[in-house]
Amino acid sequence: MTENTNFLENIQDELKQIVQPYQRDLNQKIKKSEFIKLCIRCAGRDDFLRLDELLKSKIAEDIEVDEILETCTPFFESLGSYANAKVEEYRIELIEDLTLLCQEAELEIQMDFPRFTVLKGINGEIDFSTRCTTINKKVLKSIDPRRILTAILRLKHQLYDHPYDPQNFIDSLCRVYLELIKKEKLIPGDPVSIQKFYLEYVMSLQTKIFFQNMDKGKFKGYSLDQFSVDIWRYFQAGIGGTSQGYEFQLTPGRNKSLWLMDSQGESRQITAISFHNQQE
Repeated sequence: MTENTNFLENIQDELKQIVQPYQRDLNQKIKKSEFIKLCIRCAGRDDFLRLDELLKSKIAEDIEVDEILETCTPFFESLGSYANAKVEEYRIELIEDLTLLCQEAELEIQMDFPRFTVLKGINGEIDFSTRCTTINKKVLKSIDPRRILTAILRLKHQLYDHPYDPQNFIDSLCRVYLELIKKEKLIPGDPVSIQKFYLEYVMSLQTKIFFQNMDKGKFKGYSLDQFSVDIWRYFQAGIGGTSQGYEFQLTPGRNKSLWLMDSQGESRQITAISFHNQQE
């Protein structure tokens, strides 16, 4: 019984060794065949965005040097030139349309394609290959200028279209800072972790009802984007510090940091926050 088992196992192993290279080659042929069929379908739909992506891929290069399929090369080249020209034309139209729509909405847009900026704190990137637009790390599955504008306006409403008093804002930051350094047994002026501070500040915004029943529906969110924009608006106000005479300071660095805007409106990695008494 053991001899038969060993015999059969050896035969299976030998056949596997023979068929595996054949199967790999067959899989590659099927993959290339499906790729060519996909290019044909995209050409039939005039899907030049997808064609441009496909014809710049590694498998397209592999097909062009394949002895059996190398006759595809001139057709790939023609399709590639056509798709590239159409993409460039579409890119220009998209930039023009998005810029015009923003102007009509009284928004100034700075375009460095594929990236763009609208107001401080609203940053986007258009990805033709995936037909998606990322705005402040949120993905919009579209590159339609109208849908992009809608997403921008929604974010603008969240970040800017609410009552904002720079003096109250900086005073509230200072109160949380002073409470935190007291808890940590530090002295005014000492830096505290920005991540820890951010958590404490968000908790300071919650109502008494939330602490009695910490249901997520009662939680008042305060995004990092909002925090960054509010800091930028404080700097822009130029009020010079808190009502109690404390000056605000952010410390740049990479260790346990958060991305926040500085006084120049540039996004930087910030590791610590502190308040210094200007009268001392």
